[in-house]
Amino acid sequence: MTEESFQDDRPIATANNGAPIASDEHSLSVGADGAIALHDHYLLEKLAQFNRERIPERIVHAKGGGAFGTFTVTGDVSAYTRAAFLQPGQKTEMLARFSTVAGEQGSPDTWRDPRGFALKFYTSEGNYDLVGNNTPVFFIRDGIKFPDFIRSQKRLPGSHLRDHNMQWDFWTLSPESAHQVTWLMGDRGLPASWRHMNGYGSHTYQWINADGERFWIKYHFISQQGIDILKQEDADRIAGEDADFHLRDLGAAIDRGDYPRWTLKVQVMPFDDAKQYRFNPFDLTKVWPHSDYPLTEVGTMELNRNPENYFAQIEQATFEPSNFVPGIAASPDKMLLTRIFSYADAHRYRVGTNYAQLPVNAARVPVHSSARDGAMRYDFQPQDVPVYRPDSVGGPVANPAAAGEVSGWESDGELVRTAATLHAEDDDFGQAGSLVRDVMDDEQRDRLVANIVGHVSKVTRQDLFERIFEYWSKVDAELGRRVREGVQPEAPGAQEQPEAVGVGVPGA
Repeated sequence: MTEESFQDDRPIATANNGAPIASDEHSLSVGADGAIALHDHYLLEKLAQFNRERIPERIVHAKGGGAFGTFTVTGDVSAYTRAAFLQPGQKTEMLARFSTVAGEQGSPDTWRDPRGFALKFYTSEGNYDLVGNNTPVFFIRDGIKFPDFIRSQKRLPGSHLRDHNMQWDFWTLSPESAHQVTWLMGDRGLPASWRHMNGYGSHTYQWINADGERFWIKYHFISQQGIDILKQEDADRIAGEDADFHLRDLGAAIDRGDYPRWTLKVQVMPFDDAKQYRFNPFDLTKVWPHSDYPLTEVGTMELNRNPENYFAQIEQATFEPSNFVPGIAASPDKMLLTRIFSYADAHRYRVGTNYAQLPVNAARVPVHSSARDGAMRYDFQPQDVPVYRPDSVGGPVANPAAAGEVSGWESDGELVRTAATLHAEDDDFGQAGSLVRDVMDDEQRDRLVANIVGHVSKVTRQDLFERIFEYWSKVDAELGRRVREGVQPEAPGAQEQPEAVGVGVPGA
C-alpha cells in the first residue's frame, strides 16, 4: 500500500504548524536519484523532533559497548582514494562501538535485533566515522520514514509495551523492508557475540583518488573469528541469565589478550556504472552481488584496549556519517543523506553543543573551526584569532585542494517525492528471495520459518495476517506457504505474554 491508496475519510496528515504535508514516505529530491533539498522543512522537522524524543540515552542503539584498537592497511587502494589513513602501510588509532538497535539501556544483549557497528578513526586528516550494522541492508531506503520505523519497534504510548501488531503493520506497508526482515529473522539476527559477526558500512559511499577520479564503495568488515550464531532457545535462556552477555564477552576477550580482528574489504564500482546498473546502487535495501563487484582487501581492524570509564569513553562517544576526510564523500543514498543531518543533530541534543571537544570525540589534529561559545565550551581559539570569515588579519581560510572536494555527482531534474525506478531490477522482494533460496541451506531455512512463525503468532490483529502471508509469499512462495501453515494453528496471539513482544525480545 502507498500513501495514494488512502483516499478516504481519514484525517489529513500535517506538519507541527497544522499545514498539510505531501508525503511521509518520500523526501524531496532533485530527481529520483538526486540530492535531498534542504528546504524540505517537513523532513527536517520530522528528524529534528525525533532526535529530541528521549533523554538521556540514545533513541536507538542505546544498549551497547565498545573498545579501542588500531586499523592497519594491508592492501593498496590508493588508486581509488587519497584518504591518508587508507594509504599502504598506514596504522590508525580507532574506537568501535557495538549495540542493539531497538533495546533500551538494560535490555538483554541476546534479543533478536540488528547490531550496530560504529567506528571512529582518529586519522591524520581529522576524524572519520563509519556508522553501520551487522547487516549489509536496512529496513527502509528514505530517511523520512526512519522515525516511523523506530517507533513501530519501540513501545506503545499507553501500555508502554512493545507490540507485534504495529511492527507487522509497518513492515507489510513498507515492502522495501523485506530484505532486512529476512536477514533479521534468519541466523544473523542473533549473533553469538560481537566478535563473531561481520560489520558493514551498508550505505554506498564515494571514494576520490589523488587525480580526482571517483568511485562508489561498499564496506565489508569480515570477522576473523568466523560467524557464529545463537539459536533462539539459547538466546532466550542467556537473556535471563546474563543480560550483558555480549558486553562481558568482548571485555573478557580483550583482557585475556584474545584480541578480536576484522578484515576490511570493499566493493568498488566505477563511477559511471551506477547510471545503468540493473538496480539502484544507492538503495540501502539492496546489496551488490560479489560476482559483479568482487571484494578487494584494504586492511585489518584489531580491538586491543578496553575503555577505562564506560560513561566517558563509550556512552559519551558520538559517531556521525557527516565526519568525512579528504578522499571520502557521500553518495545519492537518501538514507545516508538524511543521517548526515540527523546524527550530528542528535549528538548536540543528547551530549551537548560541544560534544566534539570531549576527549573520546576530539580529533587528534589541530582544529581551526569557526564554532564558538555554547554550553560547556572549554576549548577556544586565542583571542587574536578573528571570530568571523573572511578576514584580513591572518585567520584560518578554506582550502579546496586540501579538502579534496570535487563535484559529488550529476543530478538534475524536477523536485519530486518518489523512489528511483530507472533500473531494471528495482523490486523490493527479489534480493530477499535470493537470500532465502540461494544463500540459506535447509537448516537455516527451517530456523527462518520457525523464527517468523514464532514472531507472527503473537500478532493479535486479524486484519494483518493476510498482508503478512502475502509479504512472505512475495519473498518466496514456499516460504510464504510454510509461514501460513505454521502460524494459523496458534494465531492470533494464542500463547502471547504481553510483556514479551517485538523485535528485540525473547522468542521474537
